[in-house]
Amino acid sequence: MNSRFLKKTFLIILLLLAVCRAGAQNPIRLVIAGLNHDHIHGILKQFNNGQVNIIGIAEPDKQLQLKFKKQYHLPDSIFYDDLKKLVILKKPDVVLGYNPVAQHLAIVQICAPLGIPVMVEKPLAATLQQAKQIELLADKYHVKVLTNYETTWYPSYHDIYTAINNDSIGPIKKMVVHDGHQGPKEIGCSPEFLSWLTDPVLNGAGALNDFGCYGADLITWFMNGQRPIAVTAVTHHYKPDVYPKVEDDATILLEYPGSTGLIEASWNWPFSIKDLEVFGQRGYIHALDGTNITMRLRENINSVKRAAPLGKPINDPISYLTAVLRNQLPAADDLSSLKYNMIVMEILDAAKRSAASGKRIAL
Repeated sequence: MNSRFLKKTFLIILLLLAVCRAGAQNPIRLVIAGLNHDHIHGILKQFNNGQVNIIGIAEPDKQLQLKFKKQYHLPDSIFYDDLKKLVILKKPDVVLGYNPVAQHLAIVQICAPLGIPVMVEKPLAATLQQAKQIELLADKYHVKVLTNYETTWYPSYHDIYTAINNDSIGPIKKMVVHDGHQGPKEIGCSPEFLSWLTDPVLNGAGALNDFGCYGADLITWFMNGQRPIAVTAVTHHYKPDVYPKVEDDATILLEYPGSTGLIEASWNWPFSIKDLEVFGQRGYIHALDGTNITMRLRENINSVKRAAPLGKPINDPISYLTAVLRNQLPAADDLSSLKYNMIVMEILDAAKRSAASGKRIAL
């Protein structure tokens, strides 16, 4: 084997490595479905900063198109009226749903037969029946359908999850999750967001769906995908003049063998809160927010710390999505997975039935 051949072979290998490295660095190609969800501002800011690659936005409302076109200086060429035409033309890597929860199924009905993965903003669907149809489509066409929650990317929650799995406080006995704020109207949500968020059909419920899903997802994660054996819920309608169609406060009790989960979801609190408490046999850990944690052991040993930032690919939805699409993460048993979010939908459905009937609902 001569040196000329070896040199040529070496150059080819270097070229292939360079191509692979460049391919790995190429951002995934995203299509946005809908603009009437206020979470859309986060990803459009990332787009303006060059952090994500949005190749198209499907939004039938011309006024909404114009609003975001002006606000984020978006080109006319990026907007489409019809999602199906857009995805067939552009062939994106994934579609992200920023539309009413009841319309998530329509996105999957378009994308799944085309082999296009989908990530929607929480919760997965407005009803359990819709979620089951989504699951059937995902299984039939072998596509990923994921759900994005703000709290999935909280370093404090991952820190506690690791601590529990390292047996720092013993077996879990109780989990308490608070999620809520003063109310979507009170905090200034946009009119187009409010119009469906406070609608029992388009959102599936009020605060119960909007904020109850966070706790249901987190508790399912901490219980490693175990379904509760029963669900009991109480809802209140404290502000019928502001939210005439839906409840604005929900308390949901989940029963597991040997432990319980308590979800408190509200549009009636004096401030915004997303926190998590876990009581173990030997101690207690409380994530006050996305970063700060307090811990207390049985011996009355207290500690306070800040959780270390999460590393890629579990630090934000786009890094996570990229890893999933490149088969670096399975997305099978985690906070975004379809498997866990089907359990979330079972919990929310049982909570609605319990609140309506005043009965404990066995699953």
